[in-house]
Amino acid sequence: MARTPSNMLALGTKAPFFELPNPLSSGGVQSLEALKGKEGTLIIFMCNHCPFVLHVIDKLTELYEDYSQKGIEFIAINSNDISQYPEDSPKKMVEFQKEKGFTFPYLFDESQSLAKAYDAACTPDFYFFDSKLDLIYRGQMDSSRPGNDKEVTGDDLVVAFENLLAGEPQESEQFPSLGCNIKWK
Repeated sequence: MARTPSNMLALGTKAPFFELPNPLSSGGVQSLEALKGKEGTLIIFMCNHCPFVLHVIDKLTELYEDYSQKGIEFIAINSNDISQYPEDSPKKMVEFQKEKGFTFPYLFDESQSLAKAYDAACTPDFYFFDSKLDLIYRGQMDSSRPGNDKEVTGDDLVVAFENLLAGEPQESEQFPSLGCNIKWK
């Protein structure tokens, strides 16, 4: 299990635009503009098989249930090379989404150009944008990792969400996510 930290894209960066297929909707294309949240948008680079993603997916689903009602949308993106990692194929993405029961969009970045535009490095990698699609948080969901015996709480994301909703500044110290490296072509 490779332990790769996120690259920590510069705060204030505009969210790179995208139109990507959603395998759950038979490959129908969805755009950032159509999916973004009224208050904020969390972009998550993830995949189906990564132990770091599997470690947090249930809490991520729970957070979505809580915060989607408050105007924060989640958009998951899989950028892994499926020729080398067929368990991350669009068909397997649909199976994973149904098995784990999450309802936020899970899109496929086959060209990997979006992962490069976001400077994504690992799964999971989190990017939180305000209503103007300016980056206000990037980094870890919380300090729990597979095997470190810390509870998965989502605390770092919750603080970012609550600060946005309250009109408060974000924490000045933000910590990189850690996960498996994106499987580049």
